[in-house]
Amino acid sequence: MAAPRDAESQKADIRKDVQNYYGQVLKTSKDLQTNACVTVARPVPKHIREALQNVHEEVTLRYYGCGLVIPECLENCWILDLGSGSGRDCYALSQLVGEKGHVTGIDMTEGQVEVAKKYLDYHMEKYGFQTSNVTFIHGYIEKLAEAGIQNESYDIVISNCVINLVPDKEQVLQEVYRVLKHGGELYFSDVYASLELPEEIKTHKVLWGECLGGALYWKDLFFLAQKIGFCPPRLVTANLITIQNKELERIIGDCRFVSATFRLFKLPNTGPTERCQTIYNGGITGHEKQLIFDANFIFKEGEIVEVDEDTAAVLKNSRFAQDFLFRPIGDKLPASGGCFVLESKDIITDPFKLAEDSNKKPKCASSVAGGCCGKKRSC
Repeated sequence: MAAPRDAESQKADIRKDVQNYYGQVLKTSKDLQTNACVTVARPVPKHIREALQNVHEEVTLRYYGCGLVIPECLENCWILDLGSGSGRDCYALSQLVGEKGHVTGIDMTEGQVEVAKKYLDYHMEKYGFQTSNVTFIHGYIEKLAEAGIQNESYDIVISNCVINLVPDKEQVLQEVYRVLKHGGELYFSDVYASLELPEEIKTHKVLWGECLGGALYWKDLFFLAQKIGFCPPRLVTANLITIQNKELERIIGDCRFVSATFRLFKLPNTGPTERCQTIYNGGITGHEKQLIFDANFIFKEGEIVEVDEDTAAVLKNSRFAQDFLFRPIGDKLPASGGCFVLESKDIITDPFKLAEDSNKKPKCASSVAGGCCGKKRSC
């Protein structure tokens, strides 16, 4: 019986170290020792840039995420932010869901939650809302039930570079699955490793705080998703992480790390879904003409796109269903654009491959933003 107690004790120590790192060691994003939290992502729509600019400066300065976790089609949604920190993403999302929607942030670092709560009235007044549509909870993301979060109560769960800080990733994902409604989505950015991490990395306090020591081997995400009941993870963006510390580089050795955003959907059990043709109707706020769904699918308004079974199931059984037309393959669809036919070999699931491919393409620094980049440093 000693082993379980030892395991729990080790988890408690990790929580304490992480709380200290984010509550005491890090004062602003400039104190970080890797670029895990300053990776670039795809272009940010104007309405999201404006929402982020409306967030109070102190909230933004105390933000340590590793990607931009604001998905599409958010009006009136109920959203849960795991590891909400100082509340930057929550306050940005609160504008996008509107007064009929709601955003809940949960974080285990009391100091961060205090910063977030400090500006509830400020943001309510700035947005012109009659009442605040944001709630912050001090608690653990792997223990959502203890925090009072009910079954099937949220449309979307987001997480920005936080799941890697929790020793038991499976427990986190199980809790997310529990609180999501059918058709709901976990849209999250996190750090992944190119291999199973050795103990020297997994037990290093600074590497844990920098989001590397607890990074999941990327292939294990697919295993856990299938085990819990999610659809296969959908890769959205990925960027390689560089280390800005010689001593940490020595410890890491041959292991590589990547910051990647994935989408995980909890769908109702409606039986098998066949490949089909789709047409995006357009009109989603900020994505009226084009919806970049993930690294594999870009839907342009009026254009026929053939999708695989998994993608068809997601689009038909989630909040995106009303934004698409669906027809069996072979049927003629009224479309103003061309036709894109899917080939299985084109599907990208490896975040390291996507990151490497992305590095070969030119980037415009002024048109992209990562979780910690422009929104923490006003770039």
